Amino acid sequence: MRSRKQTKTPAWRSLLGGCLGGGGGGGAGDKQRKVRPGGGRLSFTDLSGAAEQDLSVSLVGSNLHVFSVAELRAATRGFVSGNFLGEGGFGPVYKGFVGEGVKKGLKPQAIAVKLWDPEGAQGHKEWLAEVIFLGQLRHPNLVKLVGYCCEDEHRLLVYEYMEHGSLENHLFKRDCRRFQNGLVIRGIQEIPAVLPWSTRLNIAVGAAKGLSFLHDAEKPVIYRDFKASNILLDSNYKAKLSDFGLAKDGPEGDDTHVSTRVMGTHGYAAPEYIMTGHLTAKSDVYSFGVVLLEILTGRRSVDKTRPTREQNLVDFARPCLKDPLRLARIMDPALEGQYSARAAHQAALVAYRCLSGSAKNRPDMSAVVEALEPLLKLTDDVPLGPVGPVVGPVVLFVAAPEEEKKQEQQRAPRKVVDGRRRRPMSPKVSPRKRSAAQKEEFWVWHLPAEQKA
Repeated sequence: MRSRKQTKTPAWRSLLGGCLGGGGGGGAGDKQRKVRPGGGRLSFTDLSGAAEQDLSVSLVGSNLHVFSVAELRAATRGFVSGNFLGEGGFGPVYKGFVGEGVKKGLKPQAIAVKLWDPEGAQGHKEWLAEVIFLGQLRHPNLVKLVGYCCEDEHRLLVYEYMEHGSLENHLFKRDCRRFQNGLVIRGIQEIPAVLPWSTRLNIAVGAAKGLSFLHDAEKPVIYRDFKASNILLDSNYKAKLSDFGLAKDGPEGDDTHVSTRVMGTHGYAAPEYIMTGHLTAKSDVYSFGVVLLEILTGRRSVDKTRPTREQNLVDFARPCLKDPLRLARIMDPALEGQYSARAAHQAALVAYRCLSGSAKNRPDMSAVVEALEPLLKLTDDVPLGPVGPVVGPVVLFVAAPEEEKKQEQQRAPRKVVDGRRRRPMSPKVSPRKRSAAQKEEFWVWHLPAEQKA
């Protein structure tokens, strides 16, 4: 007779039941689904009664395919190093391909397979969260979960393949690789030298729509790990959120927040979440503000290689966001001025609000989408500086008094004194008083007559 200790089953094994013994099962279409009363999304709590169910059956409308380790090993050619795409907290990711007839109802396609590393920072709980959330949530700006593998101690996740990798690699050129004939060749990935302004703005809008969808769902979801490396780009550079291992169900009813241990990535987490462990949708909004700063400046959220005062991007850049002149100085120099100054300023103001130290003063993600989407139409605006031909509205900058004085001194003729050329000293004058509005805004827009109407 077994002792109670011997017969005790871990909670996570109870959640998976048949999954643990049937990792090599067929696709989701092979089994009859059980529809949850009310048709809503299942959560961790809801799955506690699914001990005898396969996850692909329990998750309503998921269309998930259950793979075996052998099938995924074949798809990735034995997880060969040449197919290695990258590695995160959960483990390494490999490119693969599923052919005709591997799974019923699954068309041949390229896939990305995430393999659990037992020594990694994440484990079964994060794997299960990924399956639960991405198995049920569908949106153009969320990466599609094709299926999973839960066989013995193995935990794998199968996603649609995102051809252009992560936003992080495009902004910071880290661990880039070149794709050729369906394989990964070590070297420099064939991507544009610099992400154009219009592409960056489209990525920001797409990522914002993904977050807005999560927050506004009938059962809200807090992403909790929004960062550049979790924004993947498809063949058309459409942004899709990936890696839901740290996602949490949002507060419901009268609850204002979810209390949880602090997890995420340094440099992206909201200050109130770090201090209290209180998680809200506004925590994601702060993280979005950080990524928007990265898109604008081309700088990492935390960069220890920079001077001390510039290492934390938020501390360094936020004071510059409301002033167009100061903003121009911190914009990504790789853009070489090829962006809409007006759109950049408006995007910077959105970032400023998202990064408010007070969570209640941050906008909802739906408001962020409404603010950013119209900026896509401003990409024909004149670029900052004398770059290329002048087209469309003309932007004139009116310098602050100190800048005017400095420019005047630089233009002044030099006098020869004691054999040296020196500029004449300007007489001391009382500084002209300016209103608060004038101090805040130093530029003037001159639009074509037809646009003024």
